[in-house]
Amino acid sequence: MLIFISAAWLVVRGFIALKNRRIDWKRELSLIPVYICLIVIARIVYFPKALENGRIGYLRFDASRMPGGIQPVPFARLFEKYGGWLINLIGNIAIFIPVGIAWPLTFKKLNSALKATAAGFALSLFIEVSQLLFYERTSDANDLILNTIGAFIGAAVFFAVRAVRNKSKKRKAA
Repeated sequence: MLIFISAAWLVVRGFIALKNRRIDWKRELSLIPVYICLIVIARIVYFPKALENGRIGYLRFDASRMPGGIQPVPFARLFEKYGGWLINLIGNIAIFIPVGIAWPLTFKKLNSALKATAAGFALSLFIEVSQLLFYERTSDANDLILNTIGAFIGAAVFFAVRAVRNKSKKRKAA
């Protein structure tokens, strides 16, 4: 998955450089937090947490067993999943907080908490749908909701800090 994401990233960034007929190194460096968010989320979401023989386990695709598990009902079994329900709850929120911060910092069009939260929702939806391809993964409405809450928290922090910073700059200028 790391190789796939990295290759896709390089192809997309390469096409953009060809289209613009130059590489904007400042922009490429500003995109690093977005890339890191994608890699970390992919590692957490798609691969087993427990090591197999001291290594990260493989993502298993089996077309004969598609789709993977689906839990479409919000809040159903949220607290009953397993003994680690609290870690699941906090973890799903926590892994998307950086998205709510890094994405509006990087993408100027995400200029409100609502837009940044919608982008977090879209990323989470993509992840949940893509998990249908892997029989060991489960697509869960709870994950979609919790990830979106995490993106909102990150965006709220980002825009609150930005507002305080802008207010401070205005006072100094006056």
